[in-house]
Amino acid sequence: MDRGNFEYFKFLINFEAQSTFMSNKQEGLQALQDIRNIMERSSRFISLSGWSGIAAGVCALAGGWLVYNKLEQYRILSSGSGGCVDCVAYEIIKIALVVFAAALSLAFLFTWIRSHKDGIQLWGNSSKRLLWNTLMPLAVGGLVALRFAHLGYYQMLVPVCLIFYGLALVHGSKFTLGEVKYLGYMMLLAGLANLWWLDYSLFFWSLGFGVFHIFYGVIMWWKYERNVAKD
Repeated sequence: MDRGNFEYFKFLINFEAQSTFMSNKQEGLQALQDIRNIMERSSRFISLSGWSGIAAGVCALAGGWLVYNKLEQYRILSSGSGGCVDCVAYEIIKIALVVFAAALSLAFLFTWIRSHKDGIQLWGNSSKRLLWNTLMPLAVGGLVALRFAHLGYYQMLVPVCLIFYGLALVHGSKFTLGEVKYLGYMMLLAGLANLWWLDYSLFFWSLGFGVFHIFYGVIMWWKYERNVAKD
């Protein structure tokens, strides 16, 4: 075998060896990625739907519009024969409870739809951990809000709800999609700002629970669900 043929044969051997190495390396990386995905599915609830955030935001904006109308009616009454502060406050609280129930129901519906599409169990260990870690701050915040309402500090209700909801999202983000914590930070900032501008509680309600939820939902849909919807 002359030197030219020998070099060519050596090149072929090296090329085949490198190709085999790269193929094995890619297979190994793919296996690691698969293992990572399995571990993520088992430790995090990743089937939150972007539509849940959008629906919650729309419900909050609708509730804000209803509250605005109630406040306008109260201003008209108070400028005439007088209005009942406690009455309008309880009406607003009822609107807030209806908004919360509607948003929660729609969030459950859209999350169930996505879990069904992804083939992921909705009520598993990961979803239980997520529920528990978000429920604790929400429950405490609810009790604080009820106490403020009982004392007549109605202006404190919106910032309290925003702050404790933000804490719940940040705390629960460890057990779901990481982007949830950024929504929590935004809620916390809105709630803290509301403490200094209590007369603008309706604005911060609409901004936090409305606009921020819709913004978050659109981003999550674009990032995780857009390609699935195309398929």
